[in-house]
Amino acid sequence: MKNLHLLCTLLFSGAVLLFFGLAYPHHLHYQEQYQLFLFECTYAWEIVRLPGGVADLLGRFCTQFFLFAWVGAAIIAVLLSAVQLLTLRLASFLSRGVQSVSLQWGWLYGLSFVPSFLLWLFLLDENALLGGVWAVLLTQLAILGLVRLPNGWVRRILFVVTILILYWMALGGDHYHRYPTMFPTLLYAAWLSAIIIPFLVHFFKVHGSRFKVQGSSGRRQHIIHYSLFTVTFIIMMMIVWKSANFKAETVMQYDFMARFQQWNRILETVNAEKPNNQIGVTVQNLALAMHGQLANHLFDYNQNGLAGLLPDVQSDATSPLPTAEAFYQLGMINVAQRTVFEAQEAILDFQKSGRCYKRLAQTNLINGSYEVARKYLTALQKTLFYRDWANETLPLLGNEEAIAKHPEYGRLRQCAYKEDAYFSDHVTPEMLENLFYGNKENSLAFEYLKAYYMLTGDREGYTKLLLQTSAKQ
Repeated sequence: MKNLHLLCTLLFSGAVLLFFGLAYPHHLHYQEQYQLFLFECTYAWEIVRLPGGVADLLGRFCTQFFLFAWVGAAIIAVLLSAVQLLTLRLASFLSRGVQSVSLQWGWLYGLSFVPSFLLWLFLLDENALLGGVWAVLLTQLAILGLVRLPNGWVRRILFVVTILILYWMALGGDHYHRYPTMFPTLLYAAWLSAIIIPFLVHFFKVHGSRFKVQGSSGRRQHIIHYSLFTVTFIIMMMIVWKSANFKAETVMQYDFMARFQQWNRILETVNAEKPNNQIGVTVQNLALAMHGQLANHLFDYNQNGLAGLLPDVQSDATSPLPTAEAFYQLGMINVAQRTVFEAQEAILDFQKSGRCYKRLAQTNLINGSYEVARKYLTALQKTLFYRDWANETLPLLGNEEAIAKHPEYGRLRQCAYKEDAYFSDHVTPEMLENLFYGNKENSLAFEYLKAYYMLTGDREGYTKLLLQTSAKQ
C-alpha cells in the first residue's frame, strides 16, 4: 500500500514538473524577472519584519531559481508534493489508534492531493507568488507539531503562541499575489483544505464501516479506489490544461527571447507560427532588423502598423520591456533607460527587477553616468545569478578605452544621439532620421527608418533615404 501511495505521489510530482518545464516555462521566467533577491541582512529584515514575511522571503528565495525553467519546475514539484505528503502525514497522525479501520486509506487517499491541486491552479496565474505555497507548508508544519504534543495546559499555551508566530510568519500580509488588492481565492481554499481534510479523513476512518463497499474483497476495493484515483487524476490534468493561459505563455516567450537576444530562435519561432500580438510582432521586427531583413521581408509577416514596429510606451511593467530592447539596440539609450525605469516602477507589488537593474546599469555606463551605474552593479553583486556579470562589468566604469573596444557598449555609444533633443512616447520619423543621419553606420536605424516609411506610405521619405544611401556607396 505504501509503495502504491508513493507511486501516486511521484506521478503527481512528475506531472507538475513536466507541465511547468515543457508547457509553462516562460511563466517561471516572468516571475523571476520581476524581483531582485539580495543576499543581504537589511533586505531580509525588511521582508520578514512584516506579517507573512517569512513565507514571502522563502518564496522570493526560490523564485530567483526560476531563471532556469527546469529548476523552477522542480522546485514547484517538490513543494506541491510536500504539501500532499504533509496532508497525508497529518491525517495519518490524527487517525492513529482508530480501531476497525476497514478501508485503510482507499478513496480517502485522493483527498490528500486536493490542497496541492488547488495550489497548482493558483500558480497558473502569472501574478501568483510562490510565498503563498510556503504559507500553506508552514501552516501544515505548525499544526503537525502541535498535534504531536500531549494534551494539557502546555499544549494550550503553545497553541496560542504558535498561532501568533504563524500569523507573523505566514498567514498575514499581502505577499501572495502581485496585485495588492487581489484576494487569492484559490490560495486560501488550498490553505483551508490542508487544515480541514486531515480531520475529515479522521472522521471517515472512525466511521469507516458505514462507507465500506459491501460484498467486496480488499483486493477489489483497492482496484476500485485506484481506478477512481486514476480517473480523478486525468480530470485534474484536464482542468489544469483548460485553466492555463497559453496565450500569455506565448507572449512571455517572445519577451524572454528578446531579453536574451536570441534572434535566430525568434525567427525560427515566427516562421513556424507568425505572432498576432503586439509584443510578438515587436520582437519579430527587432529580430528581422538585427539580421538586416526587416525592410525586405516586412510584409511577409503579420504587422500591426507602427504599433508593431516601435509601440507607444504603456504604463505597465510588461509591454514596455520589448520596446525598450528595440530602443536600446537602435542606440536610443536615454529613451531605453527611461522606459525600463518606468517599467520597473510599475511593478505591482513594488519589488525591483534583476532584469531592469542590469539594463539600467548598461544604459548609465554607455551614457558615462558611472556612479549611477555603480549603484546598480553593487546591488547586483549581492544576487546569485547576476553577480558574475556585475563583477565583470564594474572594471569598465570610467575606462573609456575599454568601453570603446567593447563590442556592444562601444557600438551603442557610437550609435547614440550626438545632440540633445525632445522625445515623446510616440516614435516619430524625425527621431529615427536623427539617429541614422547622425551615424550612417547604424544599420539598425536604417532598417527601422525604411520600414517606417513603408508602413506609413511615405514615398518621399523612402526615396530620399535610398538616394542618401546610394550617394554614400
